Parts: sequence; structure tokens; C-alpha cells
Amino acid sequence: MTMKVHVDIVSAEKAIFSGQAEIVFAPAVMGEVGILPRHSPMLAILKPGEVRVQTHAGDEEAFFISGGILEVQPHKVTVLADTALRAKDLDEAAAMEAKERAQKLLRDKQSEINYQQAHSELLEAVAQLQAIQRLRKKK
Repeated sequence: MTMKVHVDIVSAEKAIFSGQAEIVFAPAVMGEVGILPRHSPMLAILKPGEVRVQTHAGDEEAFFISGGILEVQPHKVTVLADTALRAKDLDEAAAMEAKERAQKLLRDKQSEINYQQAHSELLEAVAQLQAIQRLRKKK
């Protein structure tokens, strides 16, 4: 019997996923982390990107998060995300538009913009597009 870890993915709006997994991958600021059952307790800051939950026998569910916190206990993994969506629900056109808008703001030195906010929006849009492309390759 394969060991499992309980996974909860929660956004500010609602719970997105709750279930058992064999392994969880998350985009920590320090790099992607993989969490197996009985992992040592850990807290990590998450950057925009894809959280992948491998449920069993290679089945995988993907979620896009805009950032947040990962809490790991030996038998439970919790992702507290600012925003979280199932990767299949991402809107490619909206992500491309957001990426272009952020890039324009960063190029336009004349405008009174918050550089950090524009950079953050660009990173989020790029992460969404990467999740969409990864999902396409799996089909």
C-alpha cells in the first residue's frame, strides 16, 4: 500500500482542493519543492506558479497560485494561496493581455507606476502561461 499525505489548497475566497496525495510539488521562492508523506515540518513562501498534486498511479491535478505560504507536517500539506485556480480554468487570452500590459508599464519610464506591482503582475501572468502550456503538453 502506498503512503499518502493529506493536501489542502485554500485561497482567500474558498477551498480549492482537499484530498490524499502521493507527492506534492510547489513553487517555493527558493525553488520548486517536492513533498512526500512523512516529510519534516516546514514553512515556505510560495511564488506565483503551479502546484501539482499527484493523487495515485501518476494521476496529477494542477493548480495555479499567485503566491502564498506552504505549511508541511508529516501527514498534512497546506497551501494557503492569495489566489488559487485549477490550471484547466486558466484563461490564456487574459493571461497574455495581463503580461503585455505589465511589460508595457515596465517599458514606459514616463508613467507613474509602482514598479514592484507591475513586476509582480508580469511574474504572475508568465506563471499562468507556463501552467497553460504544461497542461497542453499533457494532452
